[in-house]
Amino acid sequence: MDDNGGSGALDGRGGLDGRGGLGGHDAGHDAGVRTALVVGGGVAGPVAALALRKAGIAATVYEAYPTASDGIGAWLGLAPNGLAALATVGADAAVRAVGQPVPASVMADGAGNHLTRFDGFPELPATMTMPRDRLFRALTDHALAEGIPFTYGKRLVGAEETADGVTAHFADGTSATADLLIGADGIRSTVRTVIDPQAPAPEYGGVLSFGGYAAPDSEIEIECEPGTMYFTFGRAFMGYWRGPDGRLIWFGGLPADVPPSRRELARVSGAEWLDKLRDLYAGHVPGEWMLRHTDPDSLMAVGQMERMPSVPRWHRGRMVLVGDAVHAPSSSSGQGASLAMESAVELARCLRDLPTHGEAFAAYEALRRPRVEAIGLNAAAVNKVKAGKSEAPTGALPAPEEMFRALHFHRIPWEERVAREA
Repeated sequence: MDDNGGSGALDGRGGLDGRGGLGGHDAGHDAGVRTALVVGGGVAGPVAALALRKAGIAATVYEAYPTASDGIGAWLGLAPNGLAALATVGADAAVRAVGQPVPASVMADGAGNHLTRFDGFPELPATMTMPRDRLFRALTDHALAEGIPFTYGKRLVGAEETADGVTAHFADGTSATADLLIGADGIRSTVRTVIDPQAPAPEYGGVLSFGGYAAPDSEIEIECEPGTMYFTFGRAFMGYWRGPDGRLIWFGGLPADVPPSRRELARVSGAEWLDKLRDLYAGHVPGEWMLRHTDPDSLMAVGQMERMPSVPRWHRGRMVLVGDAVHAPSSSSGQGASLAMESAVELARCLRDLPTHGEAFAAYEALRRPRVEAIGLNAAAVNKVKAGKSEAPTGALPAPEEMFRALHFHRIPWEERVAREA
């Protein structure tokens, strides 16, 4: 490892200019903040590094995995607001190239009755779906092409502030120092506990998440228009859509009051989990058919459905949290990746515009906390329905435009300066 203080020396396109900014990119941030360590190379980390670079701060990404995380995770959705955040850092085209547009959604009950339909906002791009590892790879490749350094096999074990910066210590005995440390290390964040040893842990939502593929055949005609995602509520919840190869991709859950550990989860075979799911979804439309046509080898046991409760401290000194490390809303929101991208861009904007990192961190939290916590609480309510702890929606639902407008139209106004509080 090159212990160069985490300065992340860039190539000729992104070298430090004479003012301490990055040549050809936005400047104007605190002259004392020139470098950052970004811990975590999933979703928030690469976007944060790109946004920091755009703001004139050189960032290096440190990832615990020994290589890029190919094959990690199931499918996810990226909403228009997330795509807008990616466009700010120039990564939207790279991500669109690996995704499938799904512009429409239908909500139905477990008997197959449609409750409402939403065809998206005509002025916005469609929501994209993609395997999580493809998103990771697209963001990583784009960031590397833009000159962002990545260092793998660096599991953070601690961090400490020094007179003129912050030093990260890794499990392999190495360390790195920079002006700031950005914790983008996910829902089980080490940086979160360094900032606040009393920080809350992830909150279990009462459901084990699963996904899989159902090969269509002539036995029954499942209604599944291309480009439409279906959400079916009832005694059990299932979402599904048709993939690019024609297979039906589904995701659902198995309520469990006491979640198994990861080791216990791995000990149960796909066939055993599938038997449990088939019992739960018996009589469900179309869950029963989906599970009957799912191969046990293709079953994805994703694990516990979790969210972060309200985190009291988002930052301390020269350290700050971003993405799932501070506001994971659970997959029920459909907003986890998009919110992480928004926050990464907002953090960089605040650091660009405010005179000190302390003021920037405070402004970032004030701008982001109300939105992410409201979305997280709504997702927690949906989790209760999925866990059988609350009644599923019946009858008339709010107009989809009302439900999605505030989510999908939200933008981080990069071109506007962050106002300094009086």
